[in-house]
Amino acid sequence: MTYDDWNIQREGRAWSREEIESRYFERTPEKIELIDGRLFWSDEDRINLLGCLLENLGADAAVRLGDPQVWREAVAALGAAS
Repeated sequence: MTYDDWNIQREGRAWSREEIESRYFERTPEKIELIDGRLFWSDEDRINLLGCLLENLGADAAVRLGDPQVWREAVAALGAAS
């Protein structure tokens, strides 16, 4: 999956059976491991887990974590990159 393959909405949602197969069974690591202070071995594994969580929880829940200004700056940087 790429960044564009996720169906992240403002509100979280349950997955269809097909999404469970393509996301949970095919994309998530078998177990959570801590390697040198980071979860998992690769950024790809971390992105896949984050995508799963964001689809289930929604963007509104995510932006309540941390400093709102950091989220604003990240969105502004995304717009500047295109």
